[in-house]
Amino acid sequence: MESLKNKTIKSVFWNALGKFSSYGIEFIVGIFLARLLSPKEFGLIAMIMIVISISQVFINGGISQAIVRKQNCTQIDYSTAFYFNFIIGFFFYIILLITANPISNFFGNKDLKLIIEILSIVLVIGSLTIIQQAILIKRIDFKLQTKITIISSAFSGILAVIMAFKGYGVWSLVYKNISSQLISTLLLWYWNRWKPSLIFSFTSFKDLFGFGYKLLLSGLVGTIYTNASYAFIGKYFSAQDLGFYTRAESFKNLLSHNIESIATGVGYPVLATLQDDRLKMKDVFQKMFASTFFIVAMLMFGLALLAENLILVLIGDTWLPAVPLLQMFCFIGLMYPLNSMNINLMNVIGRSDLYLKYQTISQLFIIPNIIIGVYYGLNIFMIGMMFISLITYFLFAQETKYHIKYNLLEQWKDIRISLFIFILAALSLLSIRLLLNFRNTVIFLFINTGIYMILVISLSEIFNIKIYQFLKIEIFSLMKFHRN
Repeated sequence: MESLKNKTIKSVFWNALGKFSSYGIEFIVGIFLARLLSPKEFGLIAMIMIVISISQVFINGGISQAIVRKQNCTQIDYSTAFYFNFIIGFFFYIILLITANPISNFFGNKDLKLIIEILSIVLVIGSLTIIQQAILIKRIDFKLQTKITIISSAFSGILAVIMAFKGYGVWSLVYKNISSQLISTLLLWYWNRWKPSLIFSFTSFKDLFGFGYKLLLSGLVGTIYTNASYAFIGKYFSAQDLGFYTRAESFKNLLSHNIESIATGVGYPVLATLQDDRLKMKDVFQKMFASTFFIVAMLMFGLALLAENLILVLIGDTWLPAVPLLQMFCFIGLMYPLNSMNINLMNVIGRSDLYLKYQTISQLFIIPNIIIGVYYGLNIFMIGMMFISLITYFLFAQETKYHIKYNLLEQWKDIRISLFIFILAALSLLSIRLLLNFRNTVIFLFINTGIYMILVISLSEIFNIKIYQFLKIEIFSLMKFHRN
């Protein structure tokens, strides 16, 4: 039988390949679209995705996580969860059709009504994929998911660019979302081969939802928190400002969100198999935590340093107001994967109630932050977001010590040397840039990136960073697996 370590290495490889390929495609497509469309059009889509995202939380209902966590799932469990997801998806589709006009009136933009009515079909389409994806995750099978995400991202991206080039404006973004979801759904059903049975068990539903409803409430709190920012900017500022905000966030997500998805996506099923061995669970979690921080910190420090150069080269000076937002997002991006990993652990050990409790406490800070933002502007609001991300980390990190004996001090000890390395590398690069007077061109973007990576690797070797050496070994293992 294949060892857990080898299976994890393969899962990391395929998950990483899938995430970075799909997000890489999305990022490249986003660059083309940012040059063809205006910040306002991106802002309009962001307004609509507020209600779409909240609806999707209800559709999932925490059921997929419950399926992954449950040790011995039956066809009855899968079928019950599938029908629940579909019914809720169709219900929210109808709700959005009814409320499309009030939502457009709230944002003061009549163009939103028709867009909501058409785009909301993704709720029904997406509800058909949740259990299919949960089954693949439960099997720790990320190879098939990788194929599907790459194909759907590529085809929907090409369609969007063609439509934008031909002058379809915001509709290129609408049909990009719909086509991506539709292709993913069709391919999942064709390749995964699982089919629901004509059965719905209330006993099974009660069991799954008993765990999942807390994740539903926690996810709802988190989604409302995230989308409250969009609603606040869309309501009190403009669609253009929201476009700058979401574009800066997309740059951050390309790196931070990818790492978080890989760490939690692989970590959840792997840690779920270790529920009865807390010492082994701590050892695995500790390596994942330190490794994730090293990678994310390297990327976020680099992104903050190169933010202006990157935006000017890739999407042009129209988007320059997004630069300070992106730099502040880098701090949030640094904390986000660490928060997610601690949250992931709570869910693995079955304490979704703690997830709900601390998620609610941390997100309550968004209310005063929005009020402050209304009076003092978007940059002050972003500083508040950075503060909230730090509070969230402290809340969940202190809880981890009670379950696997991995306290906040131990976490700090595991990441402090990495933090020191990246601060030193950042200061060194800033000094070099001042001396050489680098300009915002493609050549200097590559030179800056190269110098930064050389500094990181050199400093890590000089100080013999433990987690860096561990990652080198794991990367060689991934390369060996790929060759085989």
